[in-house]
Amino acid sequence: MKKVIFLLFCALFILSIGSCKRKKYTEVVEVPLPTAQQKMTIGSPDDVKAESGAFELTKLTYGYDALAPNIDAMTMELHYSKHYLTYTNNLNKVLAGTELEKIVIEEIFKKMDMNNTELRNNLGGYYNHTLFFNILGAKKNGKPADTLAKTIDKDFGSFDNFKIKFEEVAEKQFGSGWAWLVVDKSGKLQVTSTPNQDNPLMPHAEIAGTPILALDIWEHAYYLNYQYKRKKYIDTFFTIINWKKVGDNYKEAIKK
Repeated sequence: MKKVIFLLFCALFILSIGSCKRKKYTEVVEVPLPTAQQKMTIGSPDDVKAESGAFELTKLTYGYDALAPNIDAMTMELHYSKHYLTYTNNLNKVLAGTELEKIVIEEIFKKMDMNNTELRNNLGGYYNHTLFFNILGAKKNGKPADTLAKTIDKDFGSFDNFKIKFEEVAEKQFGSGWAWLVVDKSGKLQVTSTPNQDNPLMPHAEIAGTPILALDIWEHAYYLNYQYKRKKYIDTFFTIINWKKVGDNYKEAIKK
């Protein structure tokens, strides 16, 4: 009898040790989070230089953080110093040693072969981004003035009608691309969109004309801030447009 009791005691002891080991194995250990995050360093657009060639980066009239929170500083820095710079350098390499290197960019569009994918993508990427960065500004909720304002009212009925039309066209552009306000050959303002890095100056454009306003709707232009909410990014665009610059673009376009 004593032997049986002793064996039962041993069995219970072994089971209790196993239970303790299992409990220790499954115990959750809390790890404290870092008390400080690494700070992001934002550079200056003045420090970004293109490689030598026919075209240079347009100089920003504002800092990377000037458009925040509508466009955050990191997005602006990556967009300008990485994407735009890459298109500029690639374009200069494509044009190097060719007759196209010596003519103005509008004439290159007229002479380009749309089947030349390398030239098409980099020429469009350079021109489109140059216009985009030039028509952005830190002033919020501005509106066009003078001749441009009157022409928008004439061609669209009102500024609000134009804004609705522009946002609809931008939102309906499938995938990556651009939305545009252009002056067509008759001098009328029209809204259109193009895929990838195409634009209304290229041969066979659905609506041909001289762009005076551009919205980049590639994901790299907005995804850090807006993620999948492209419509919100498009709506916000109207709070950071430099309408004086767009007006200057319009005056230049109607002279041609």
